[in-house]
Amino acid sequence: MKKTRLPTSTLLTKEEAIAERKWLLLDAKGKTLGRFASEVAKILRGKHKPNFTPHVDCGDGVIVINANQIKVTGAKEAQKIYYHHTGKSNGLRETPFRVMLDRHPDRIIWEAVKGMMPLSRLGRQQMKKLRIYANDVHDLEAQQPISLTV
Repeated sequence: MKKTRLPTSTLLTKEEAIAERKWLLLDAKGKTLGRFASEVAKILRGKHKPNFTPHVDCGDGVIVINANQIKVTGAKEAQKIYYHHTGKSNGLRETPFRVMLDRHPDRIIWEAVKGMMPLSRLGRQQMKKLRIYANDVHDLEAQQPISLTV
């Protein structure tokens, strides 16, 4: 008796992934930072699609609005600190969450999503499809974004 092989899943090619790409509009108003960032990272990677291929950039573009209204739980609002280095000696700078929310609310979501992406060329390429806006006005109407509730 001859053994039959089970059909294998087909992998997505780069050209097919680019043809299927679309832009999604997400509203961060009142959402929890970590839960929201994980959903954004999942969409950027393409894990929400049935034909996800790990080595191909098959994710969709994401537009985030109302970044200044993101929430954190517990005491993180008072305790969370963002670090960056100026490049000079003794150049390590600290910025508390509240100050970062006032000055650069887009960087809060960007840092959270970046930490959830792969540390590779593919992850950097996928991060380029993320656009974050502090309020509800964006200039990407030409991409015809699809509103999505998370």
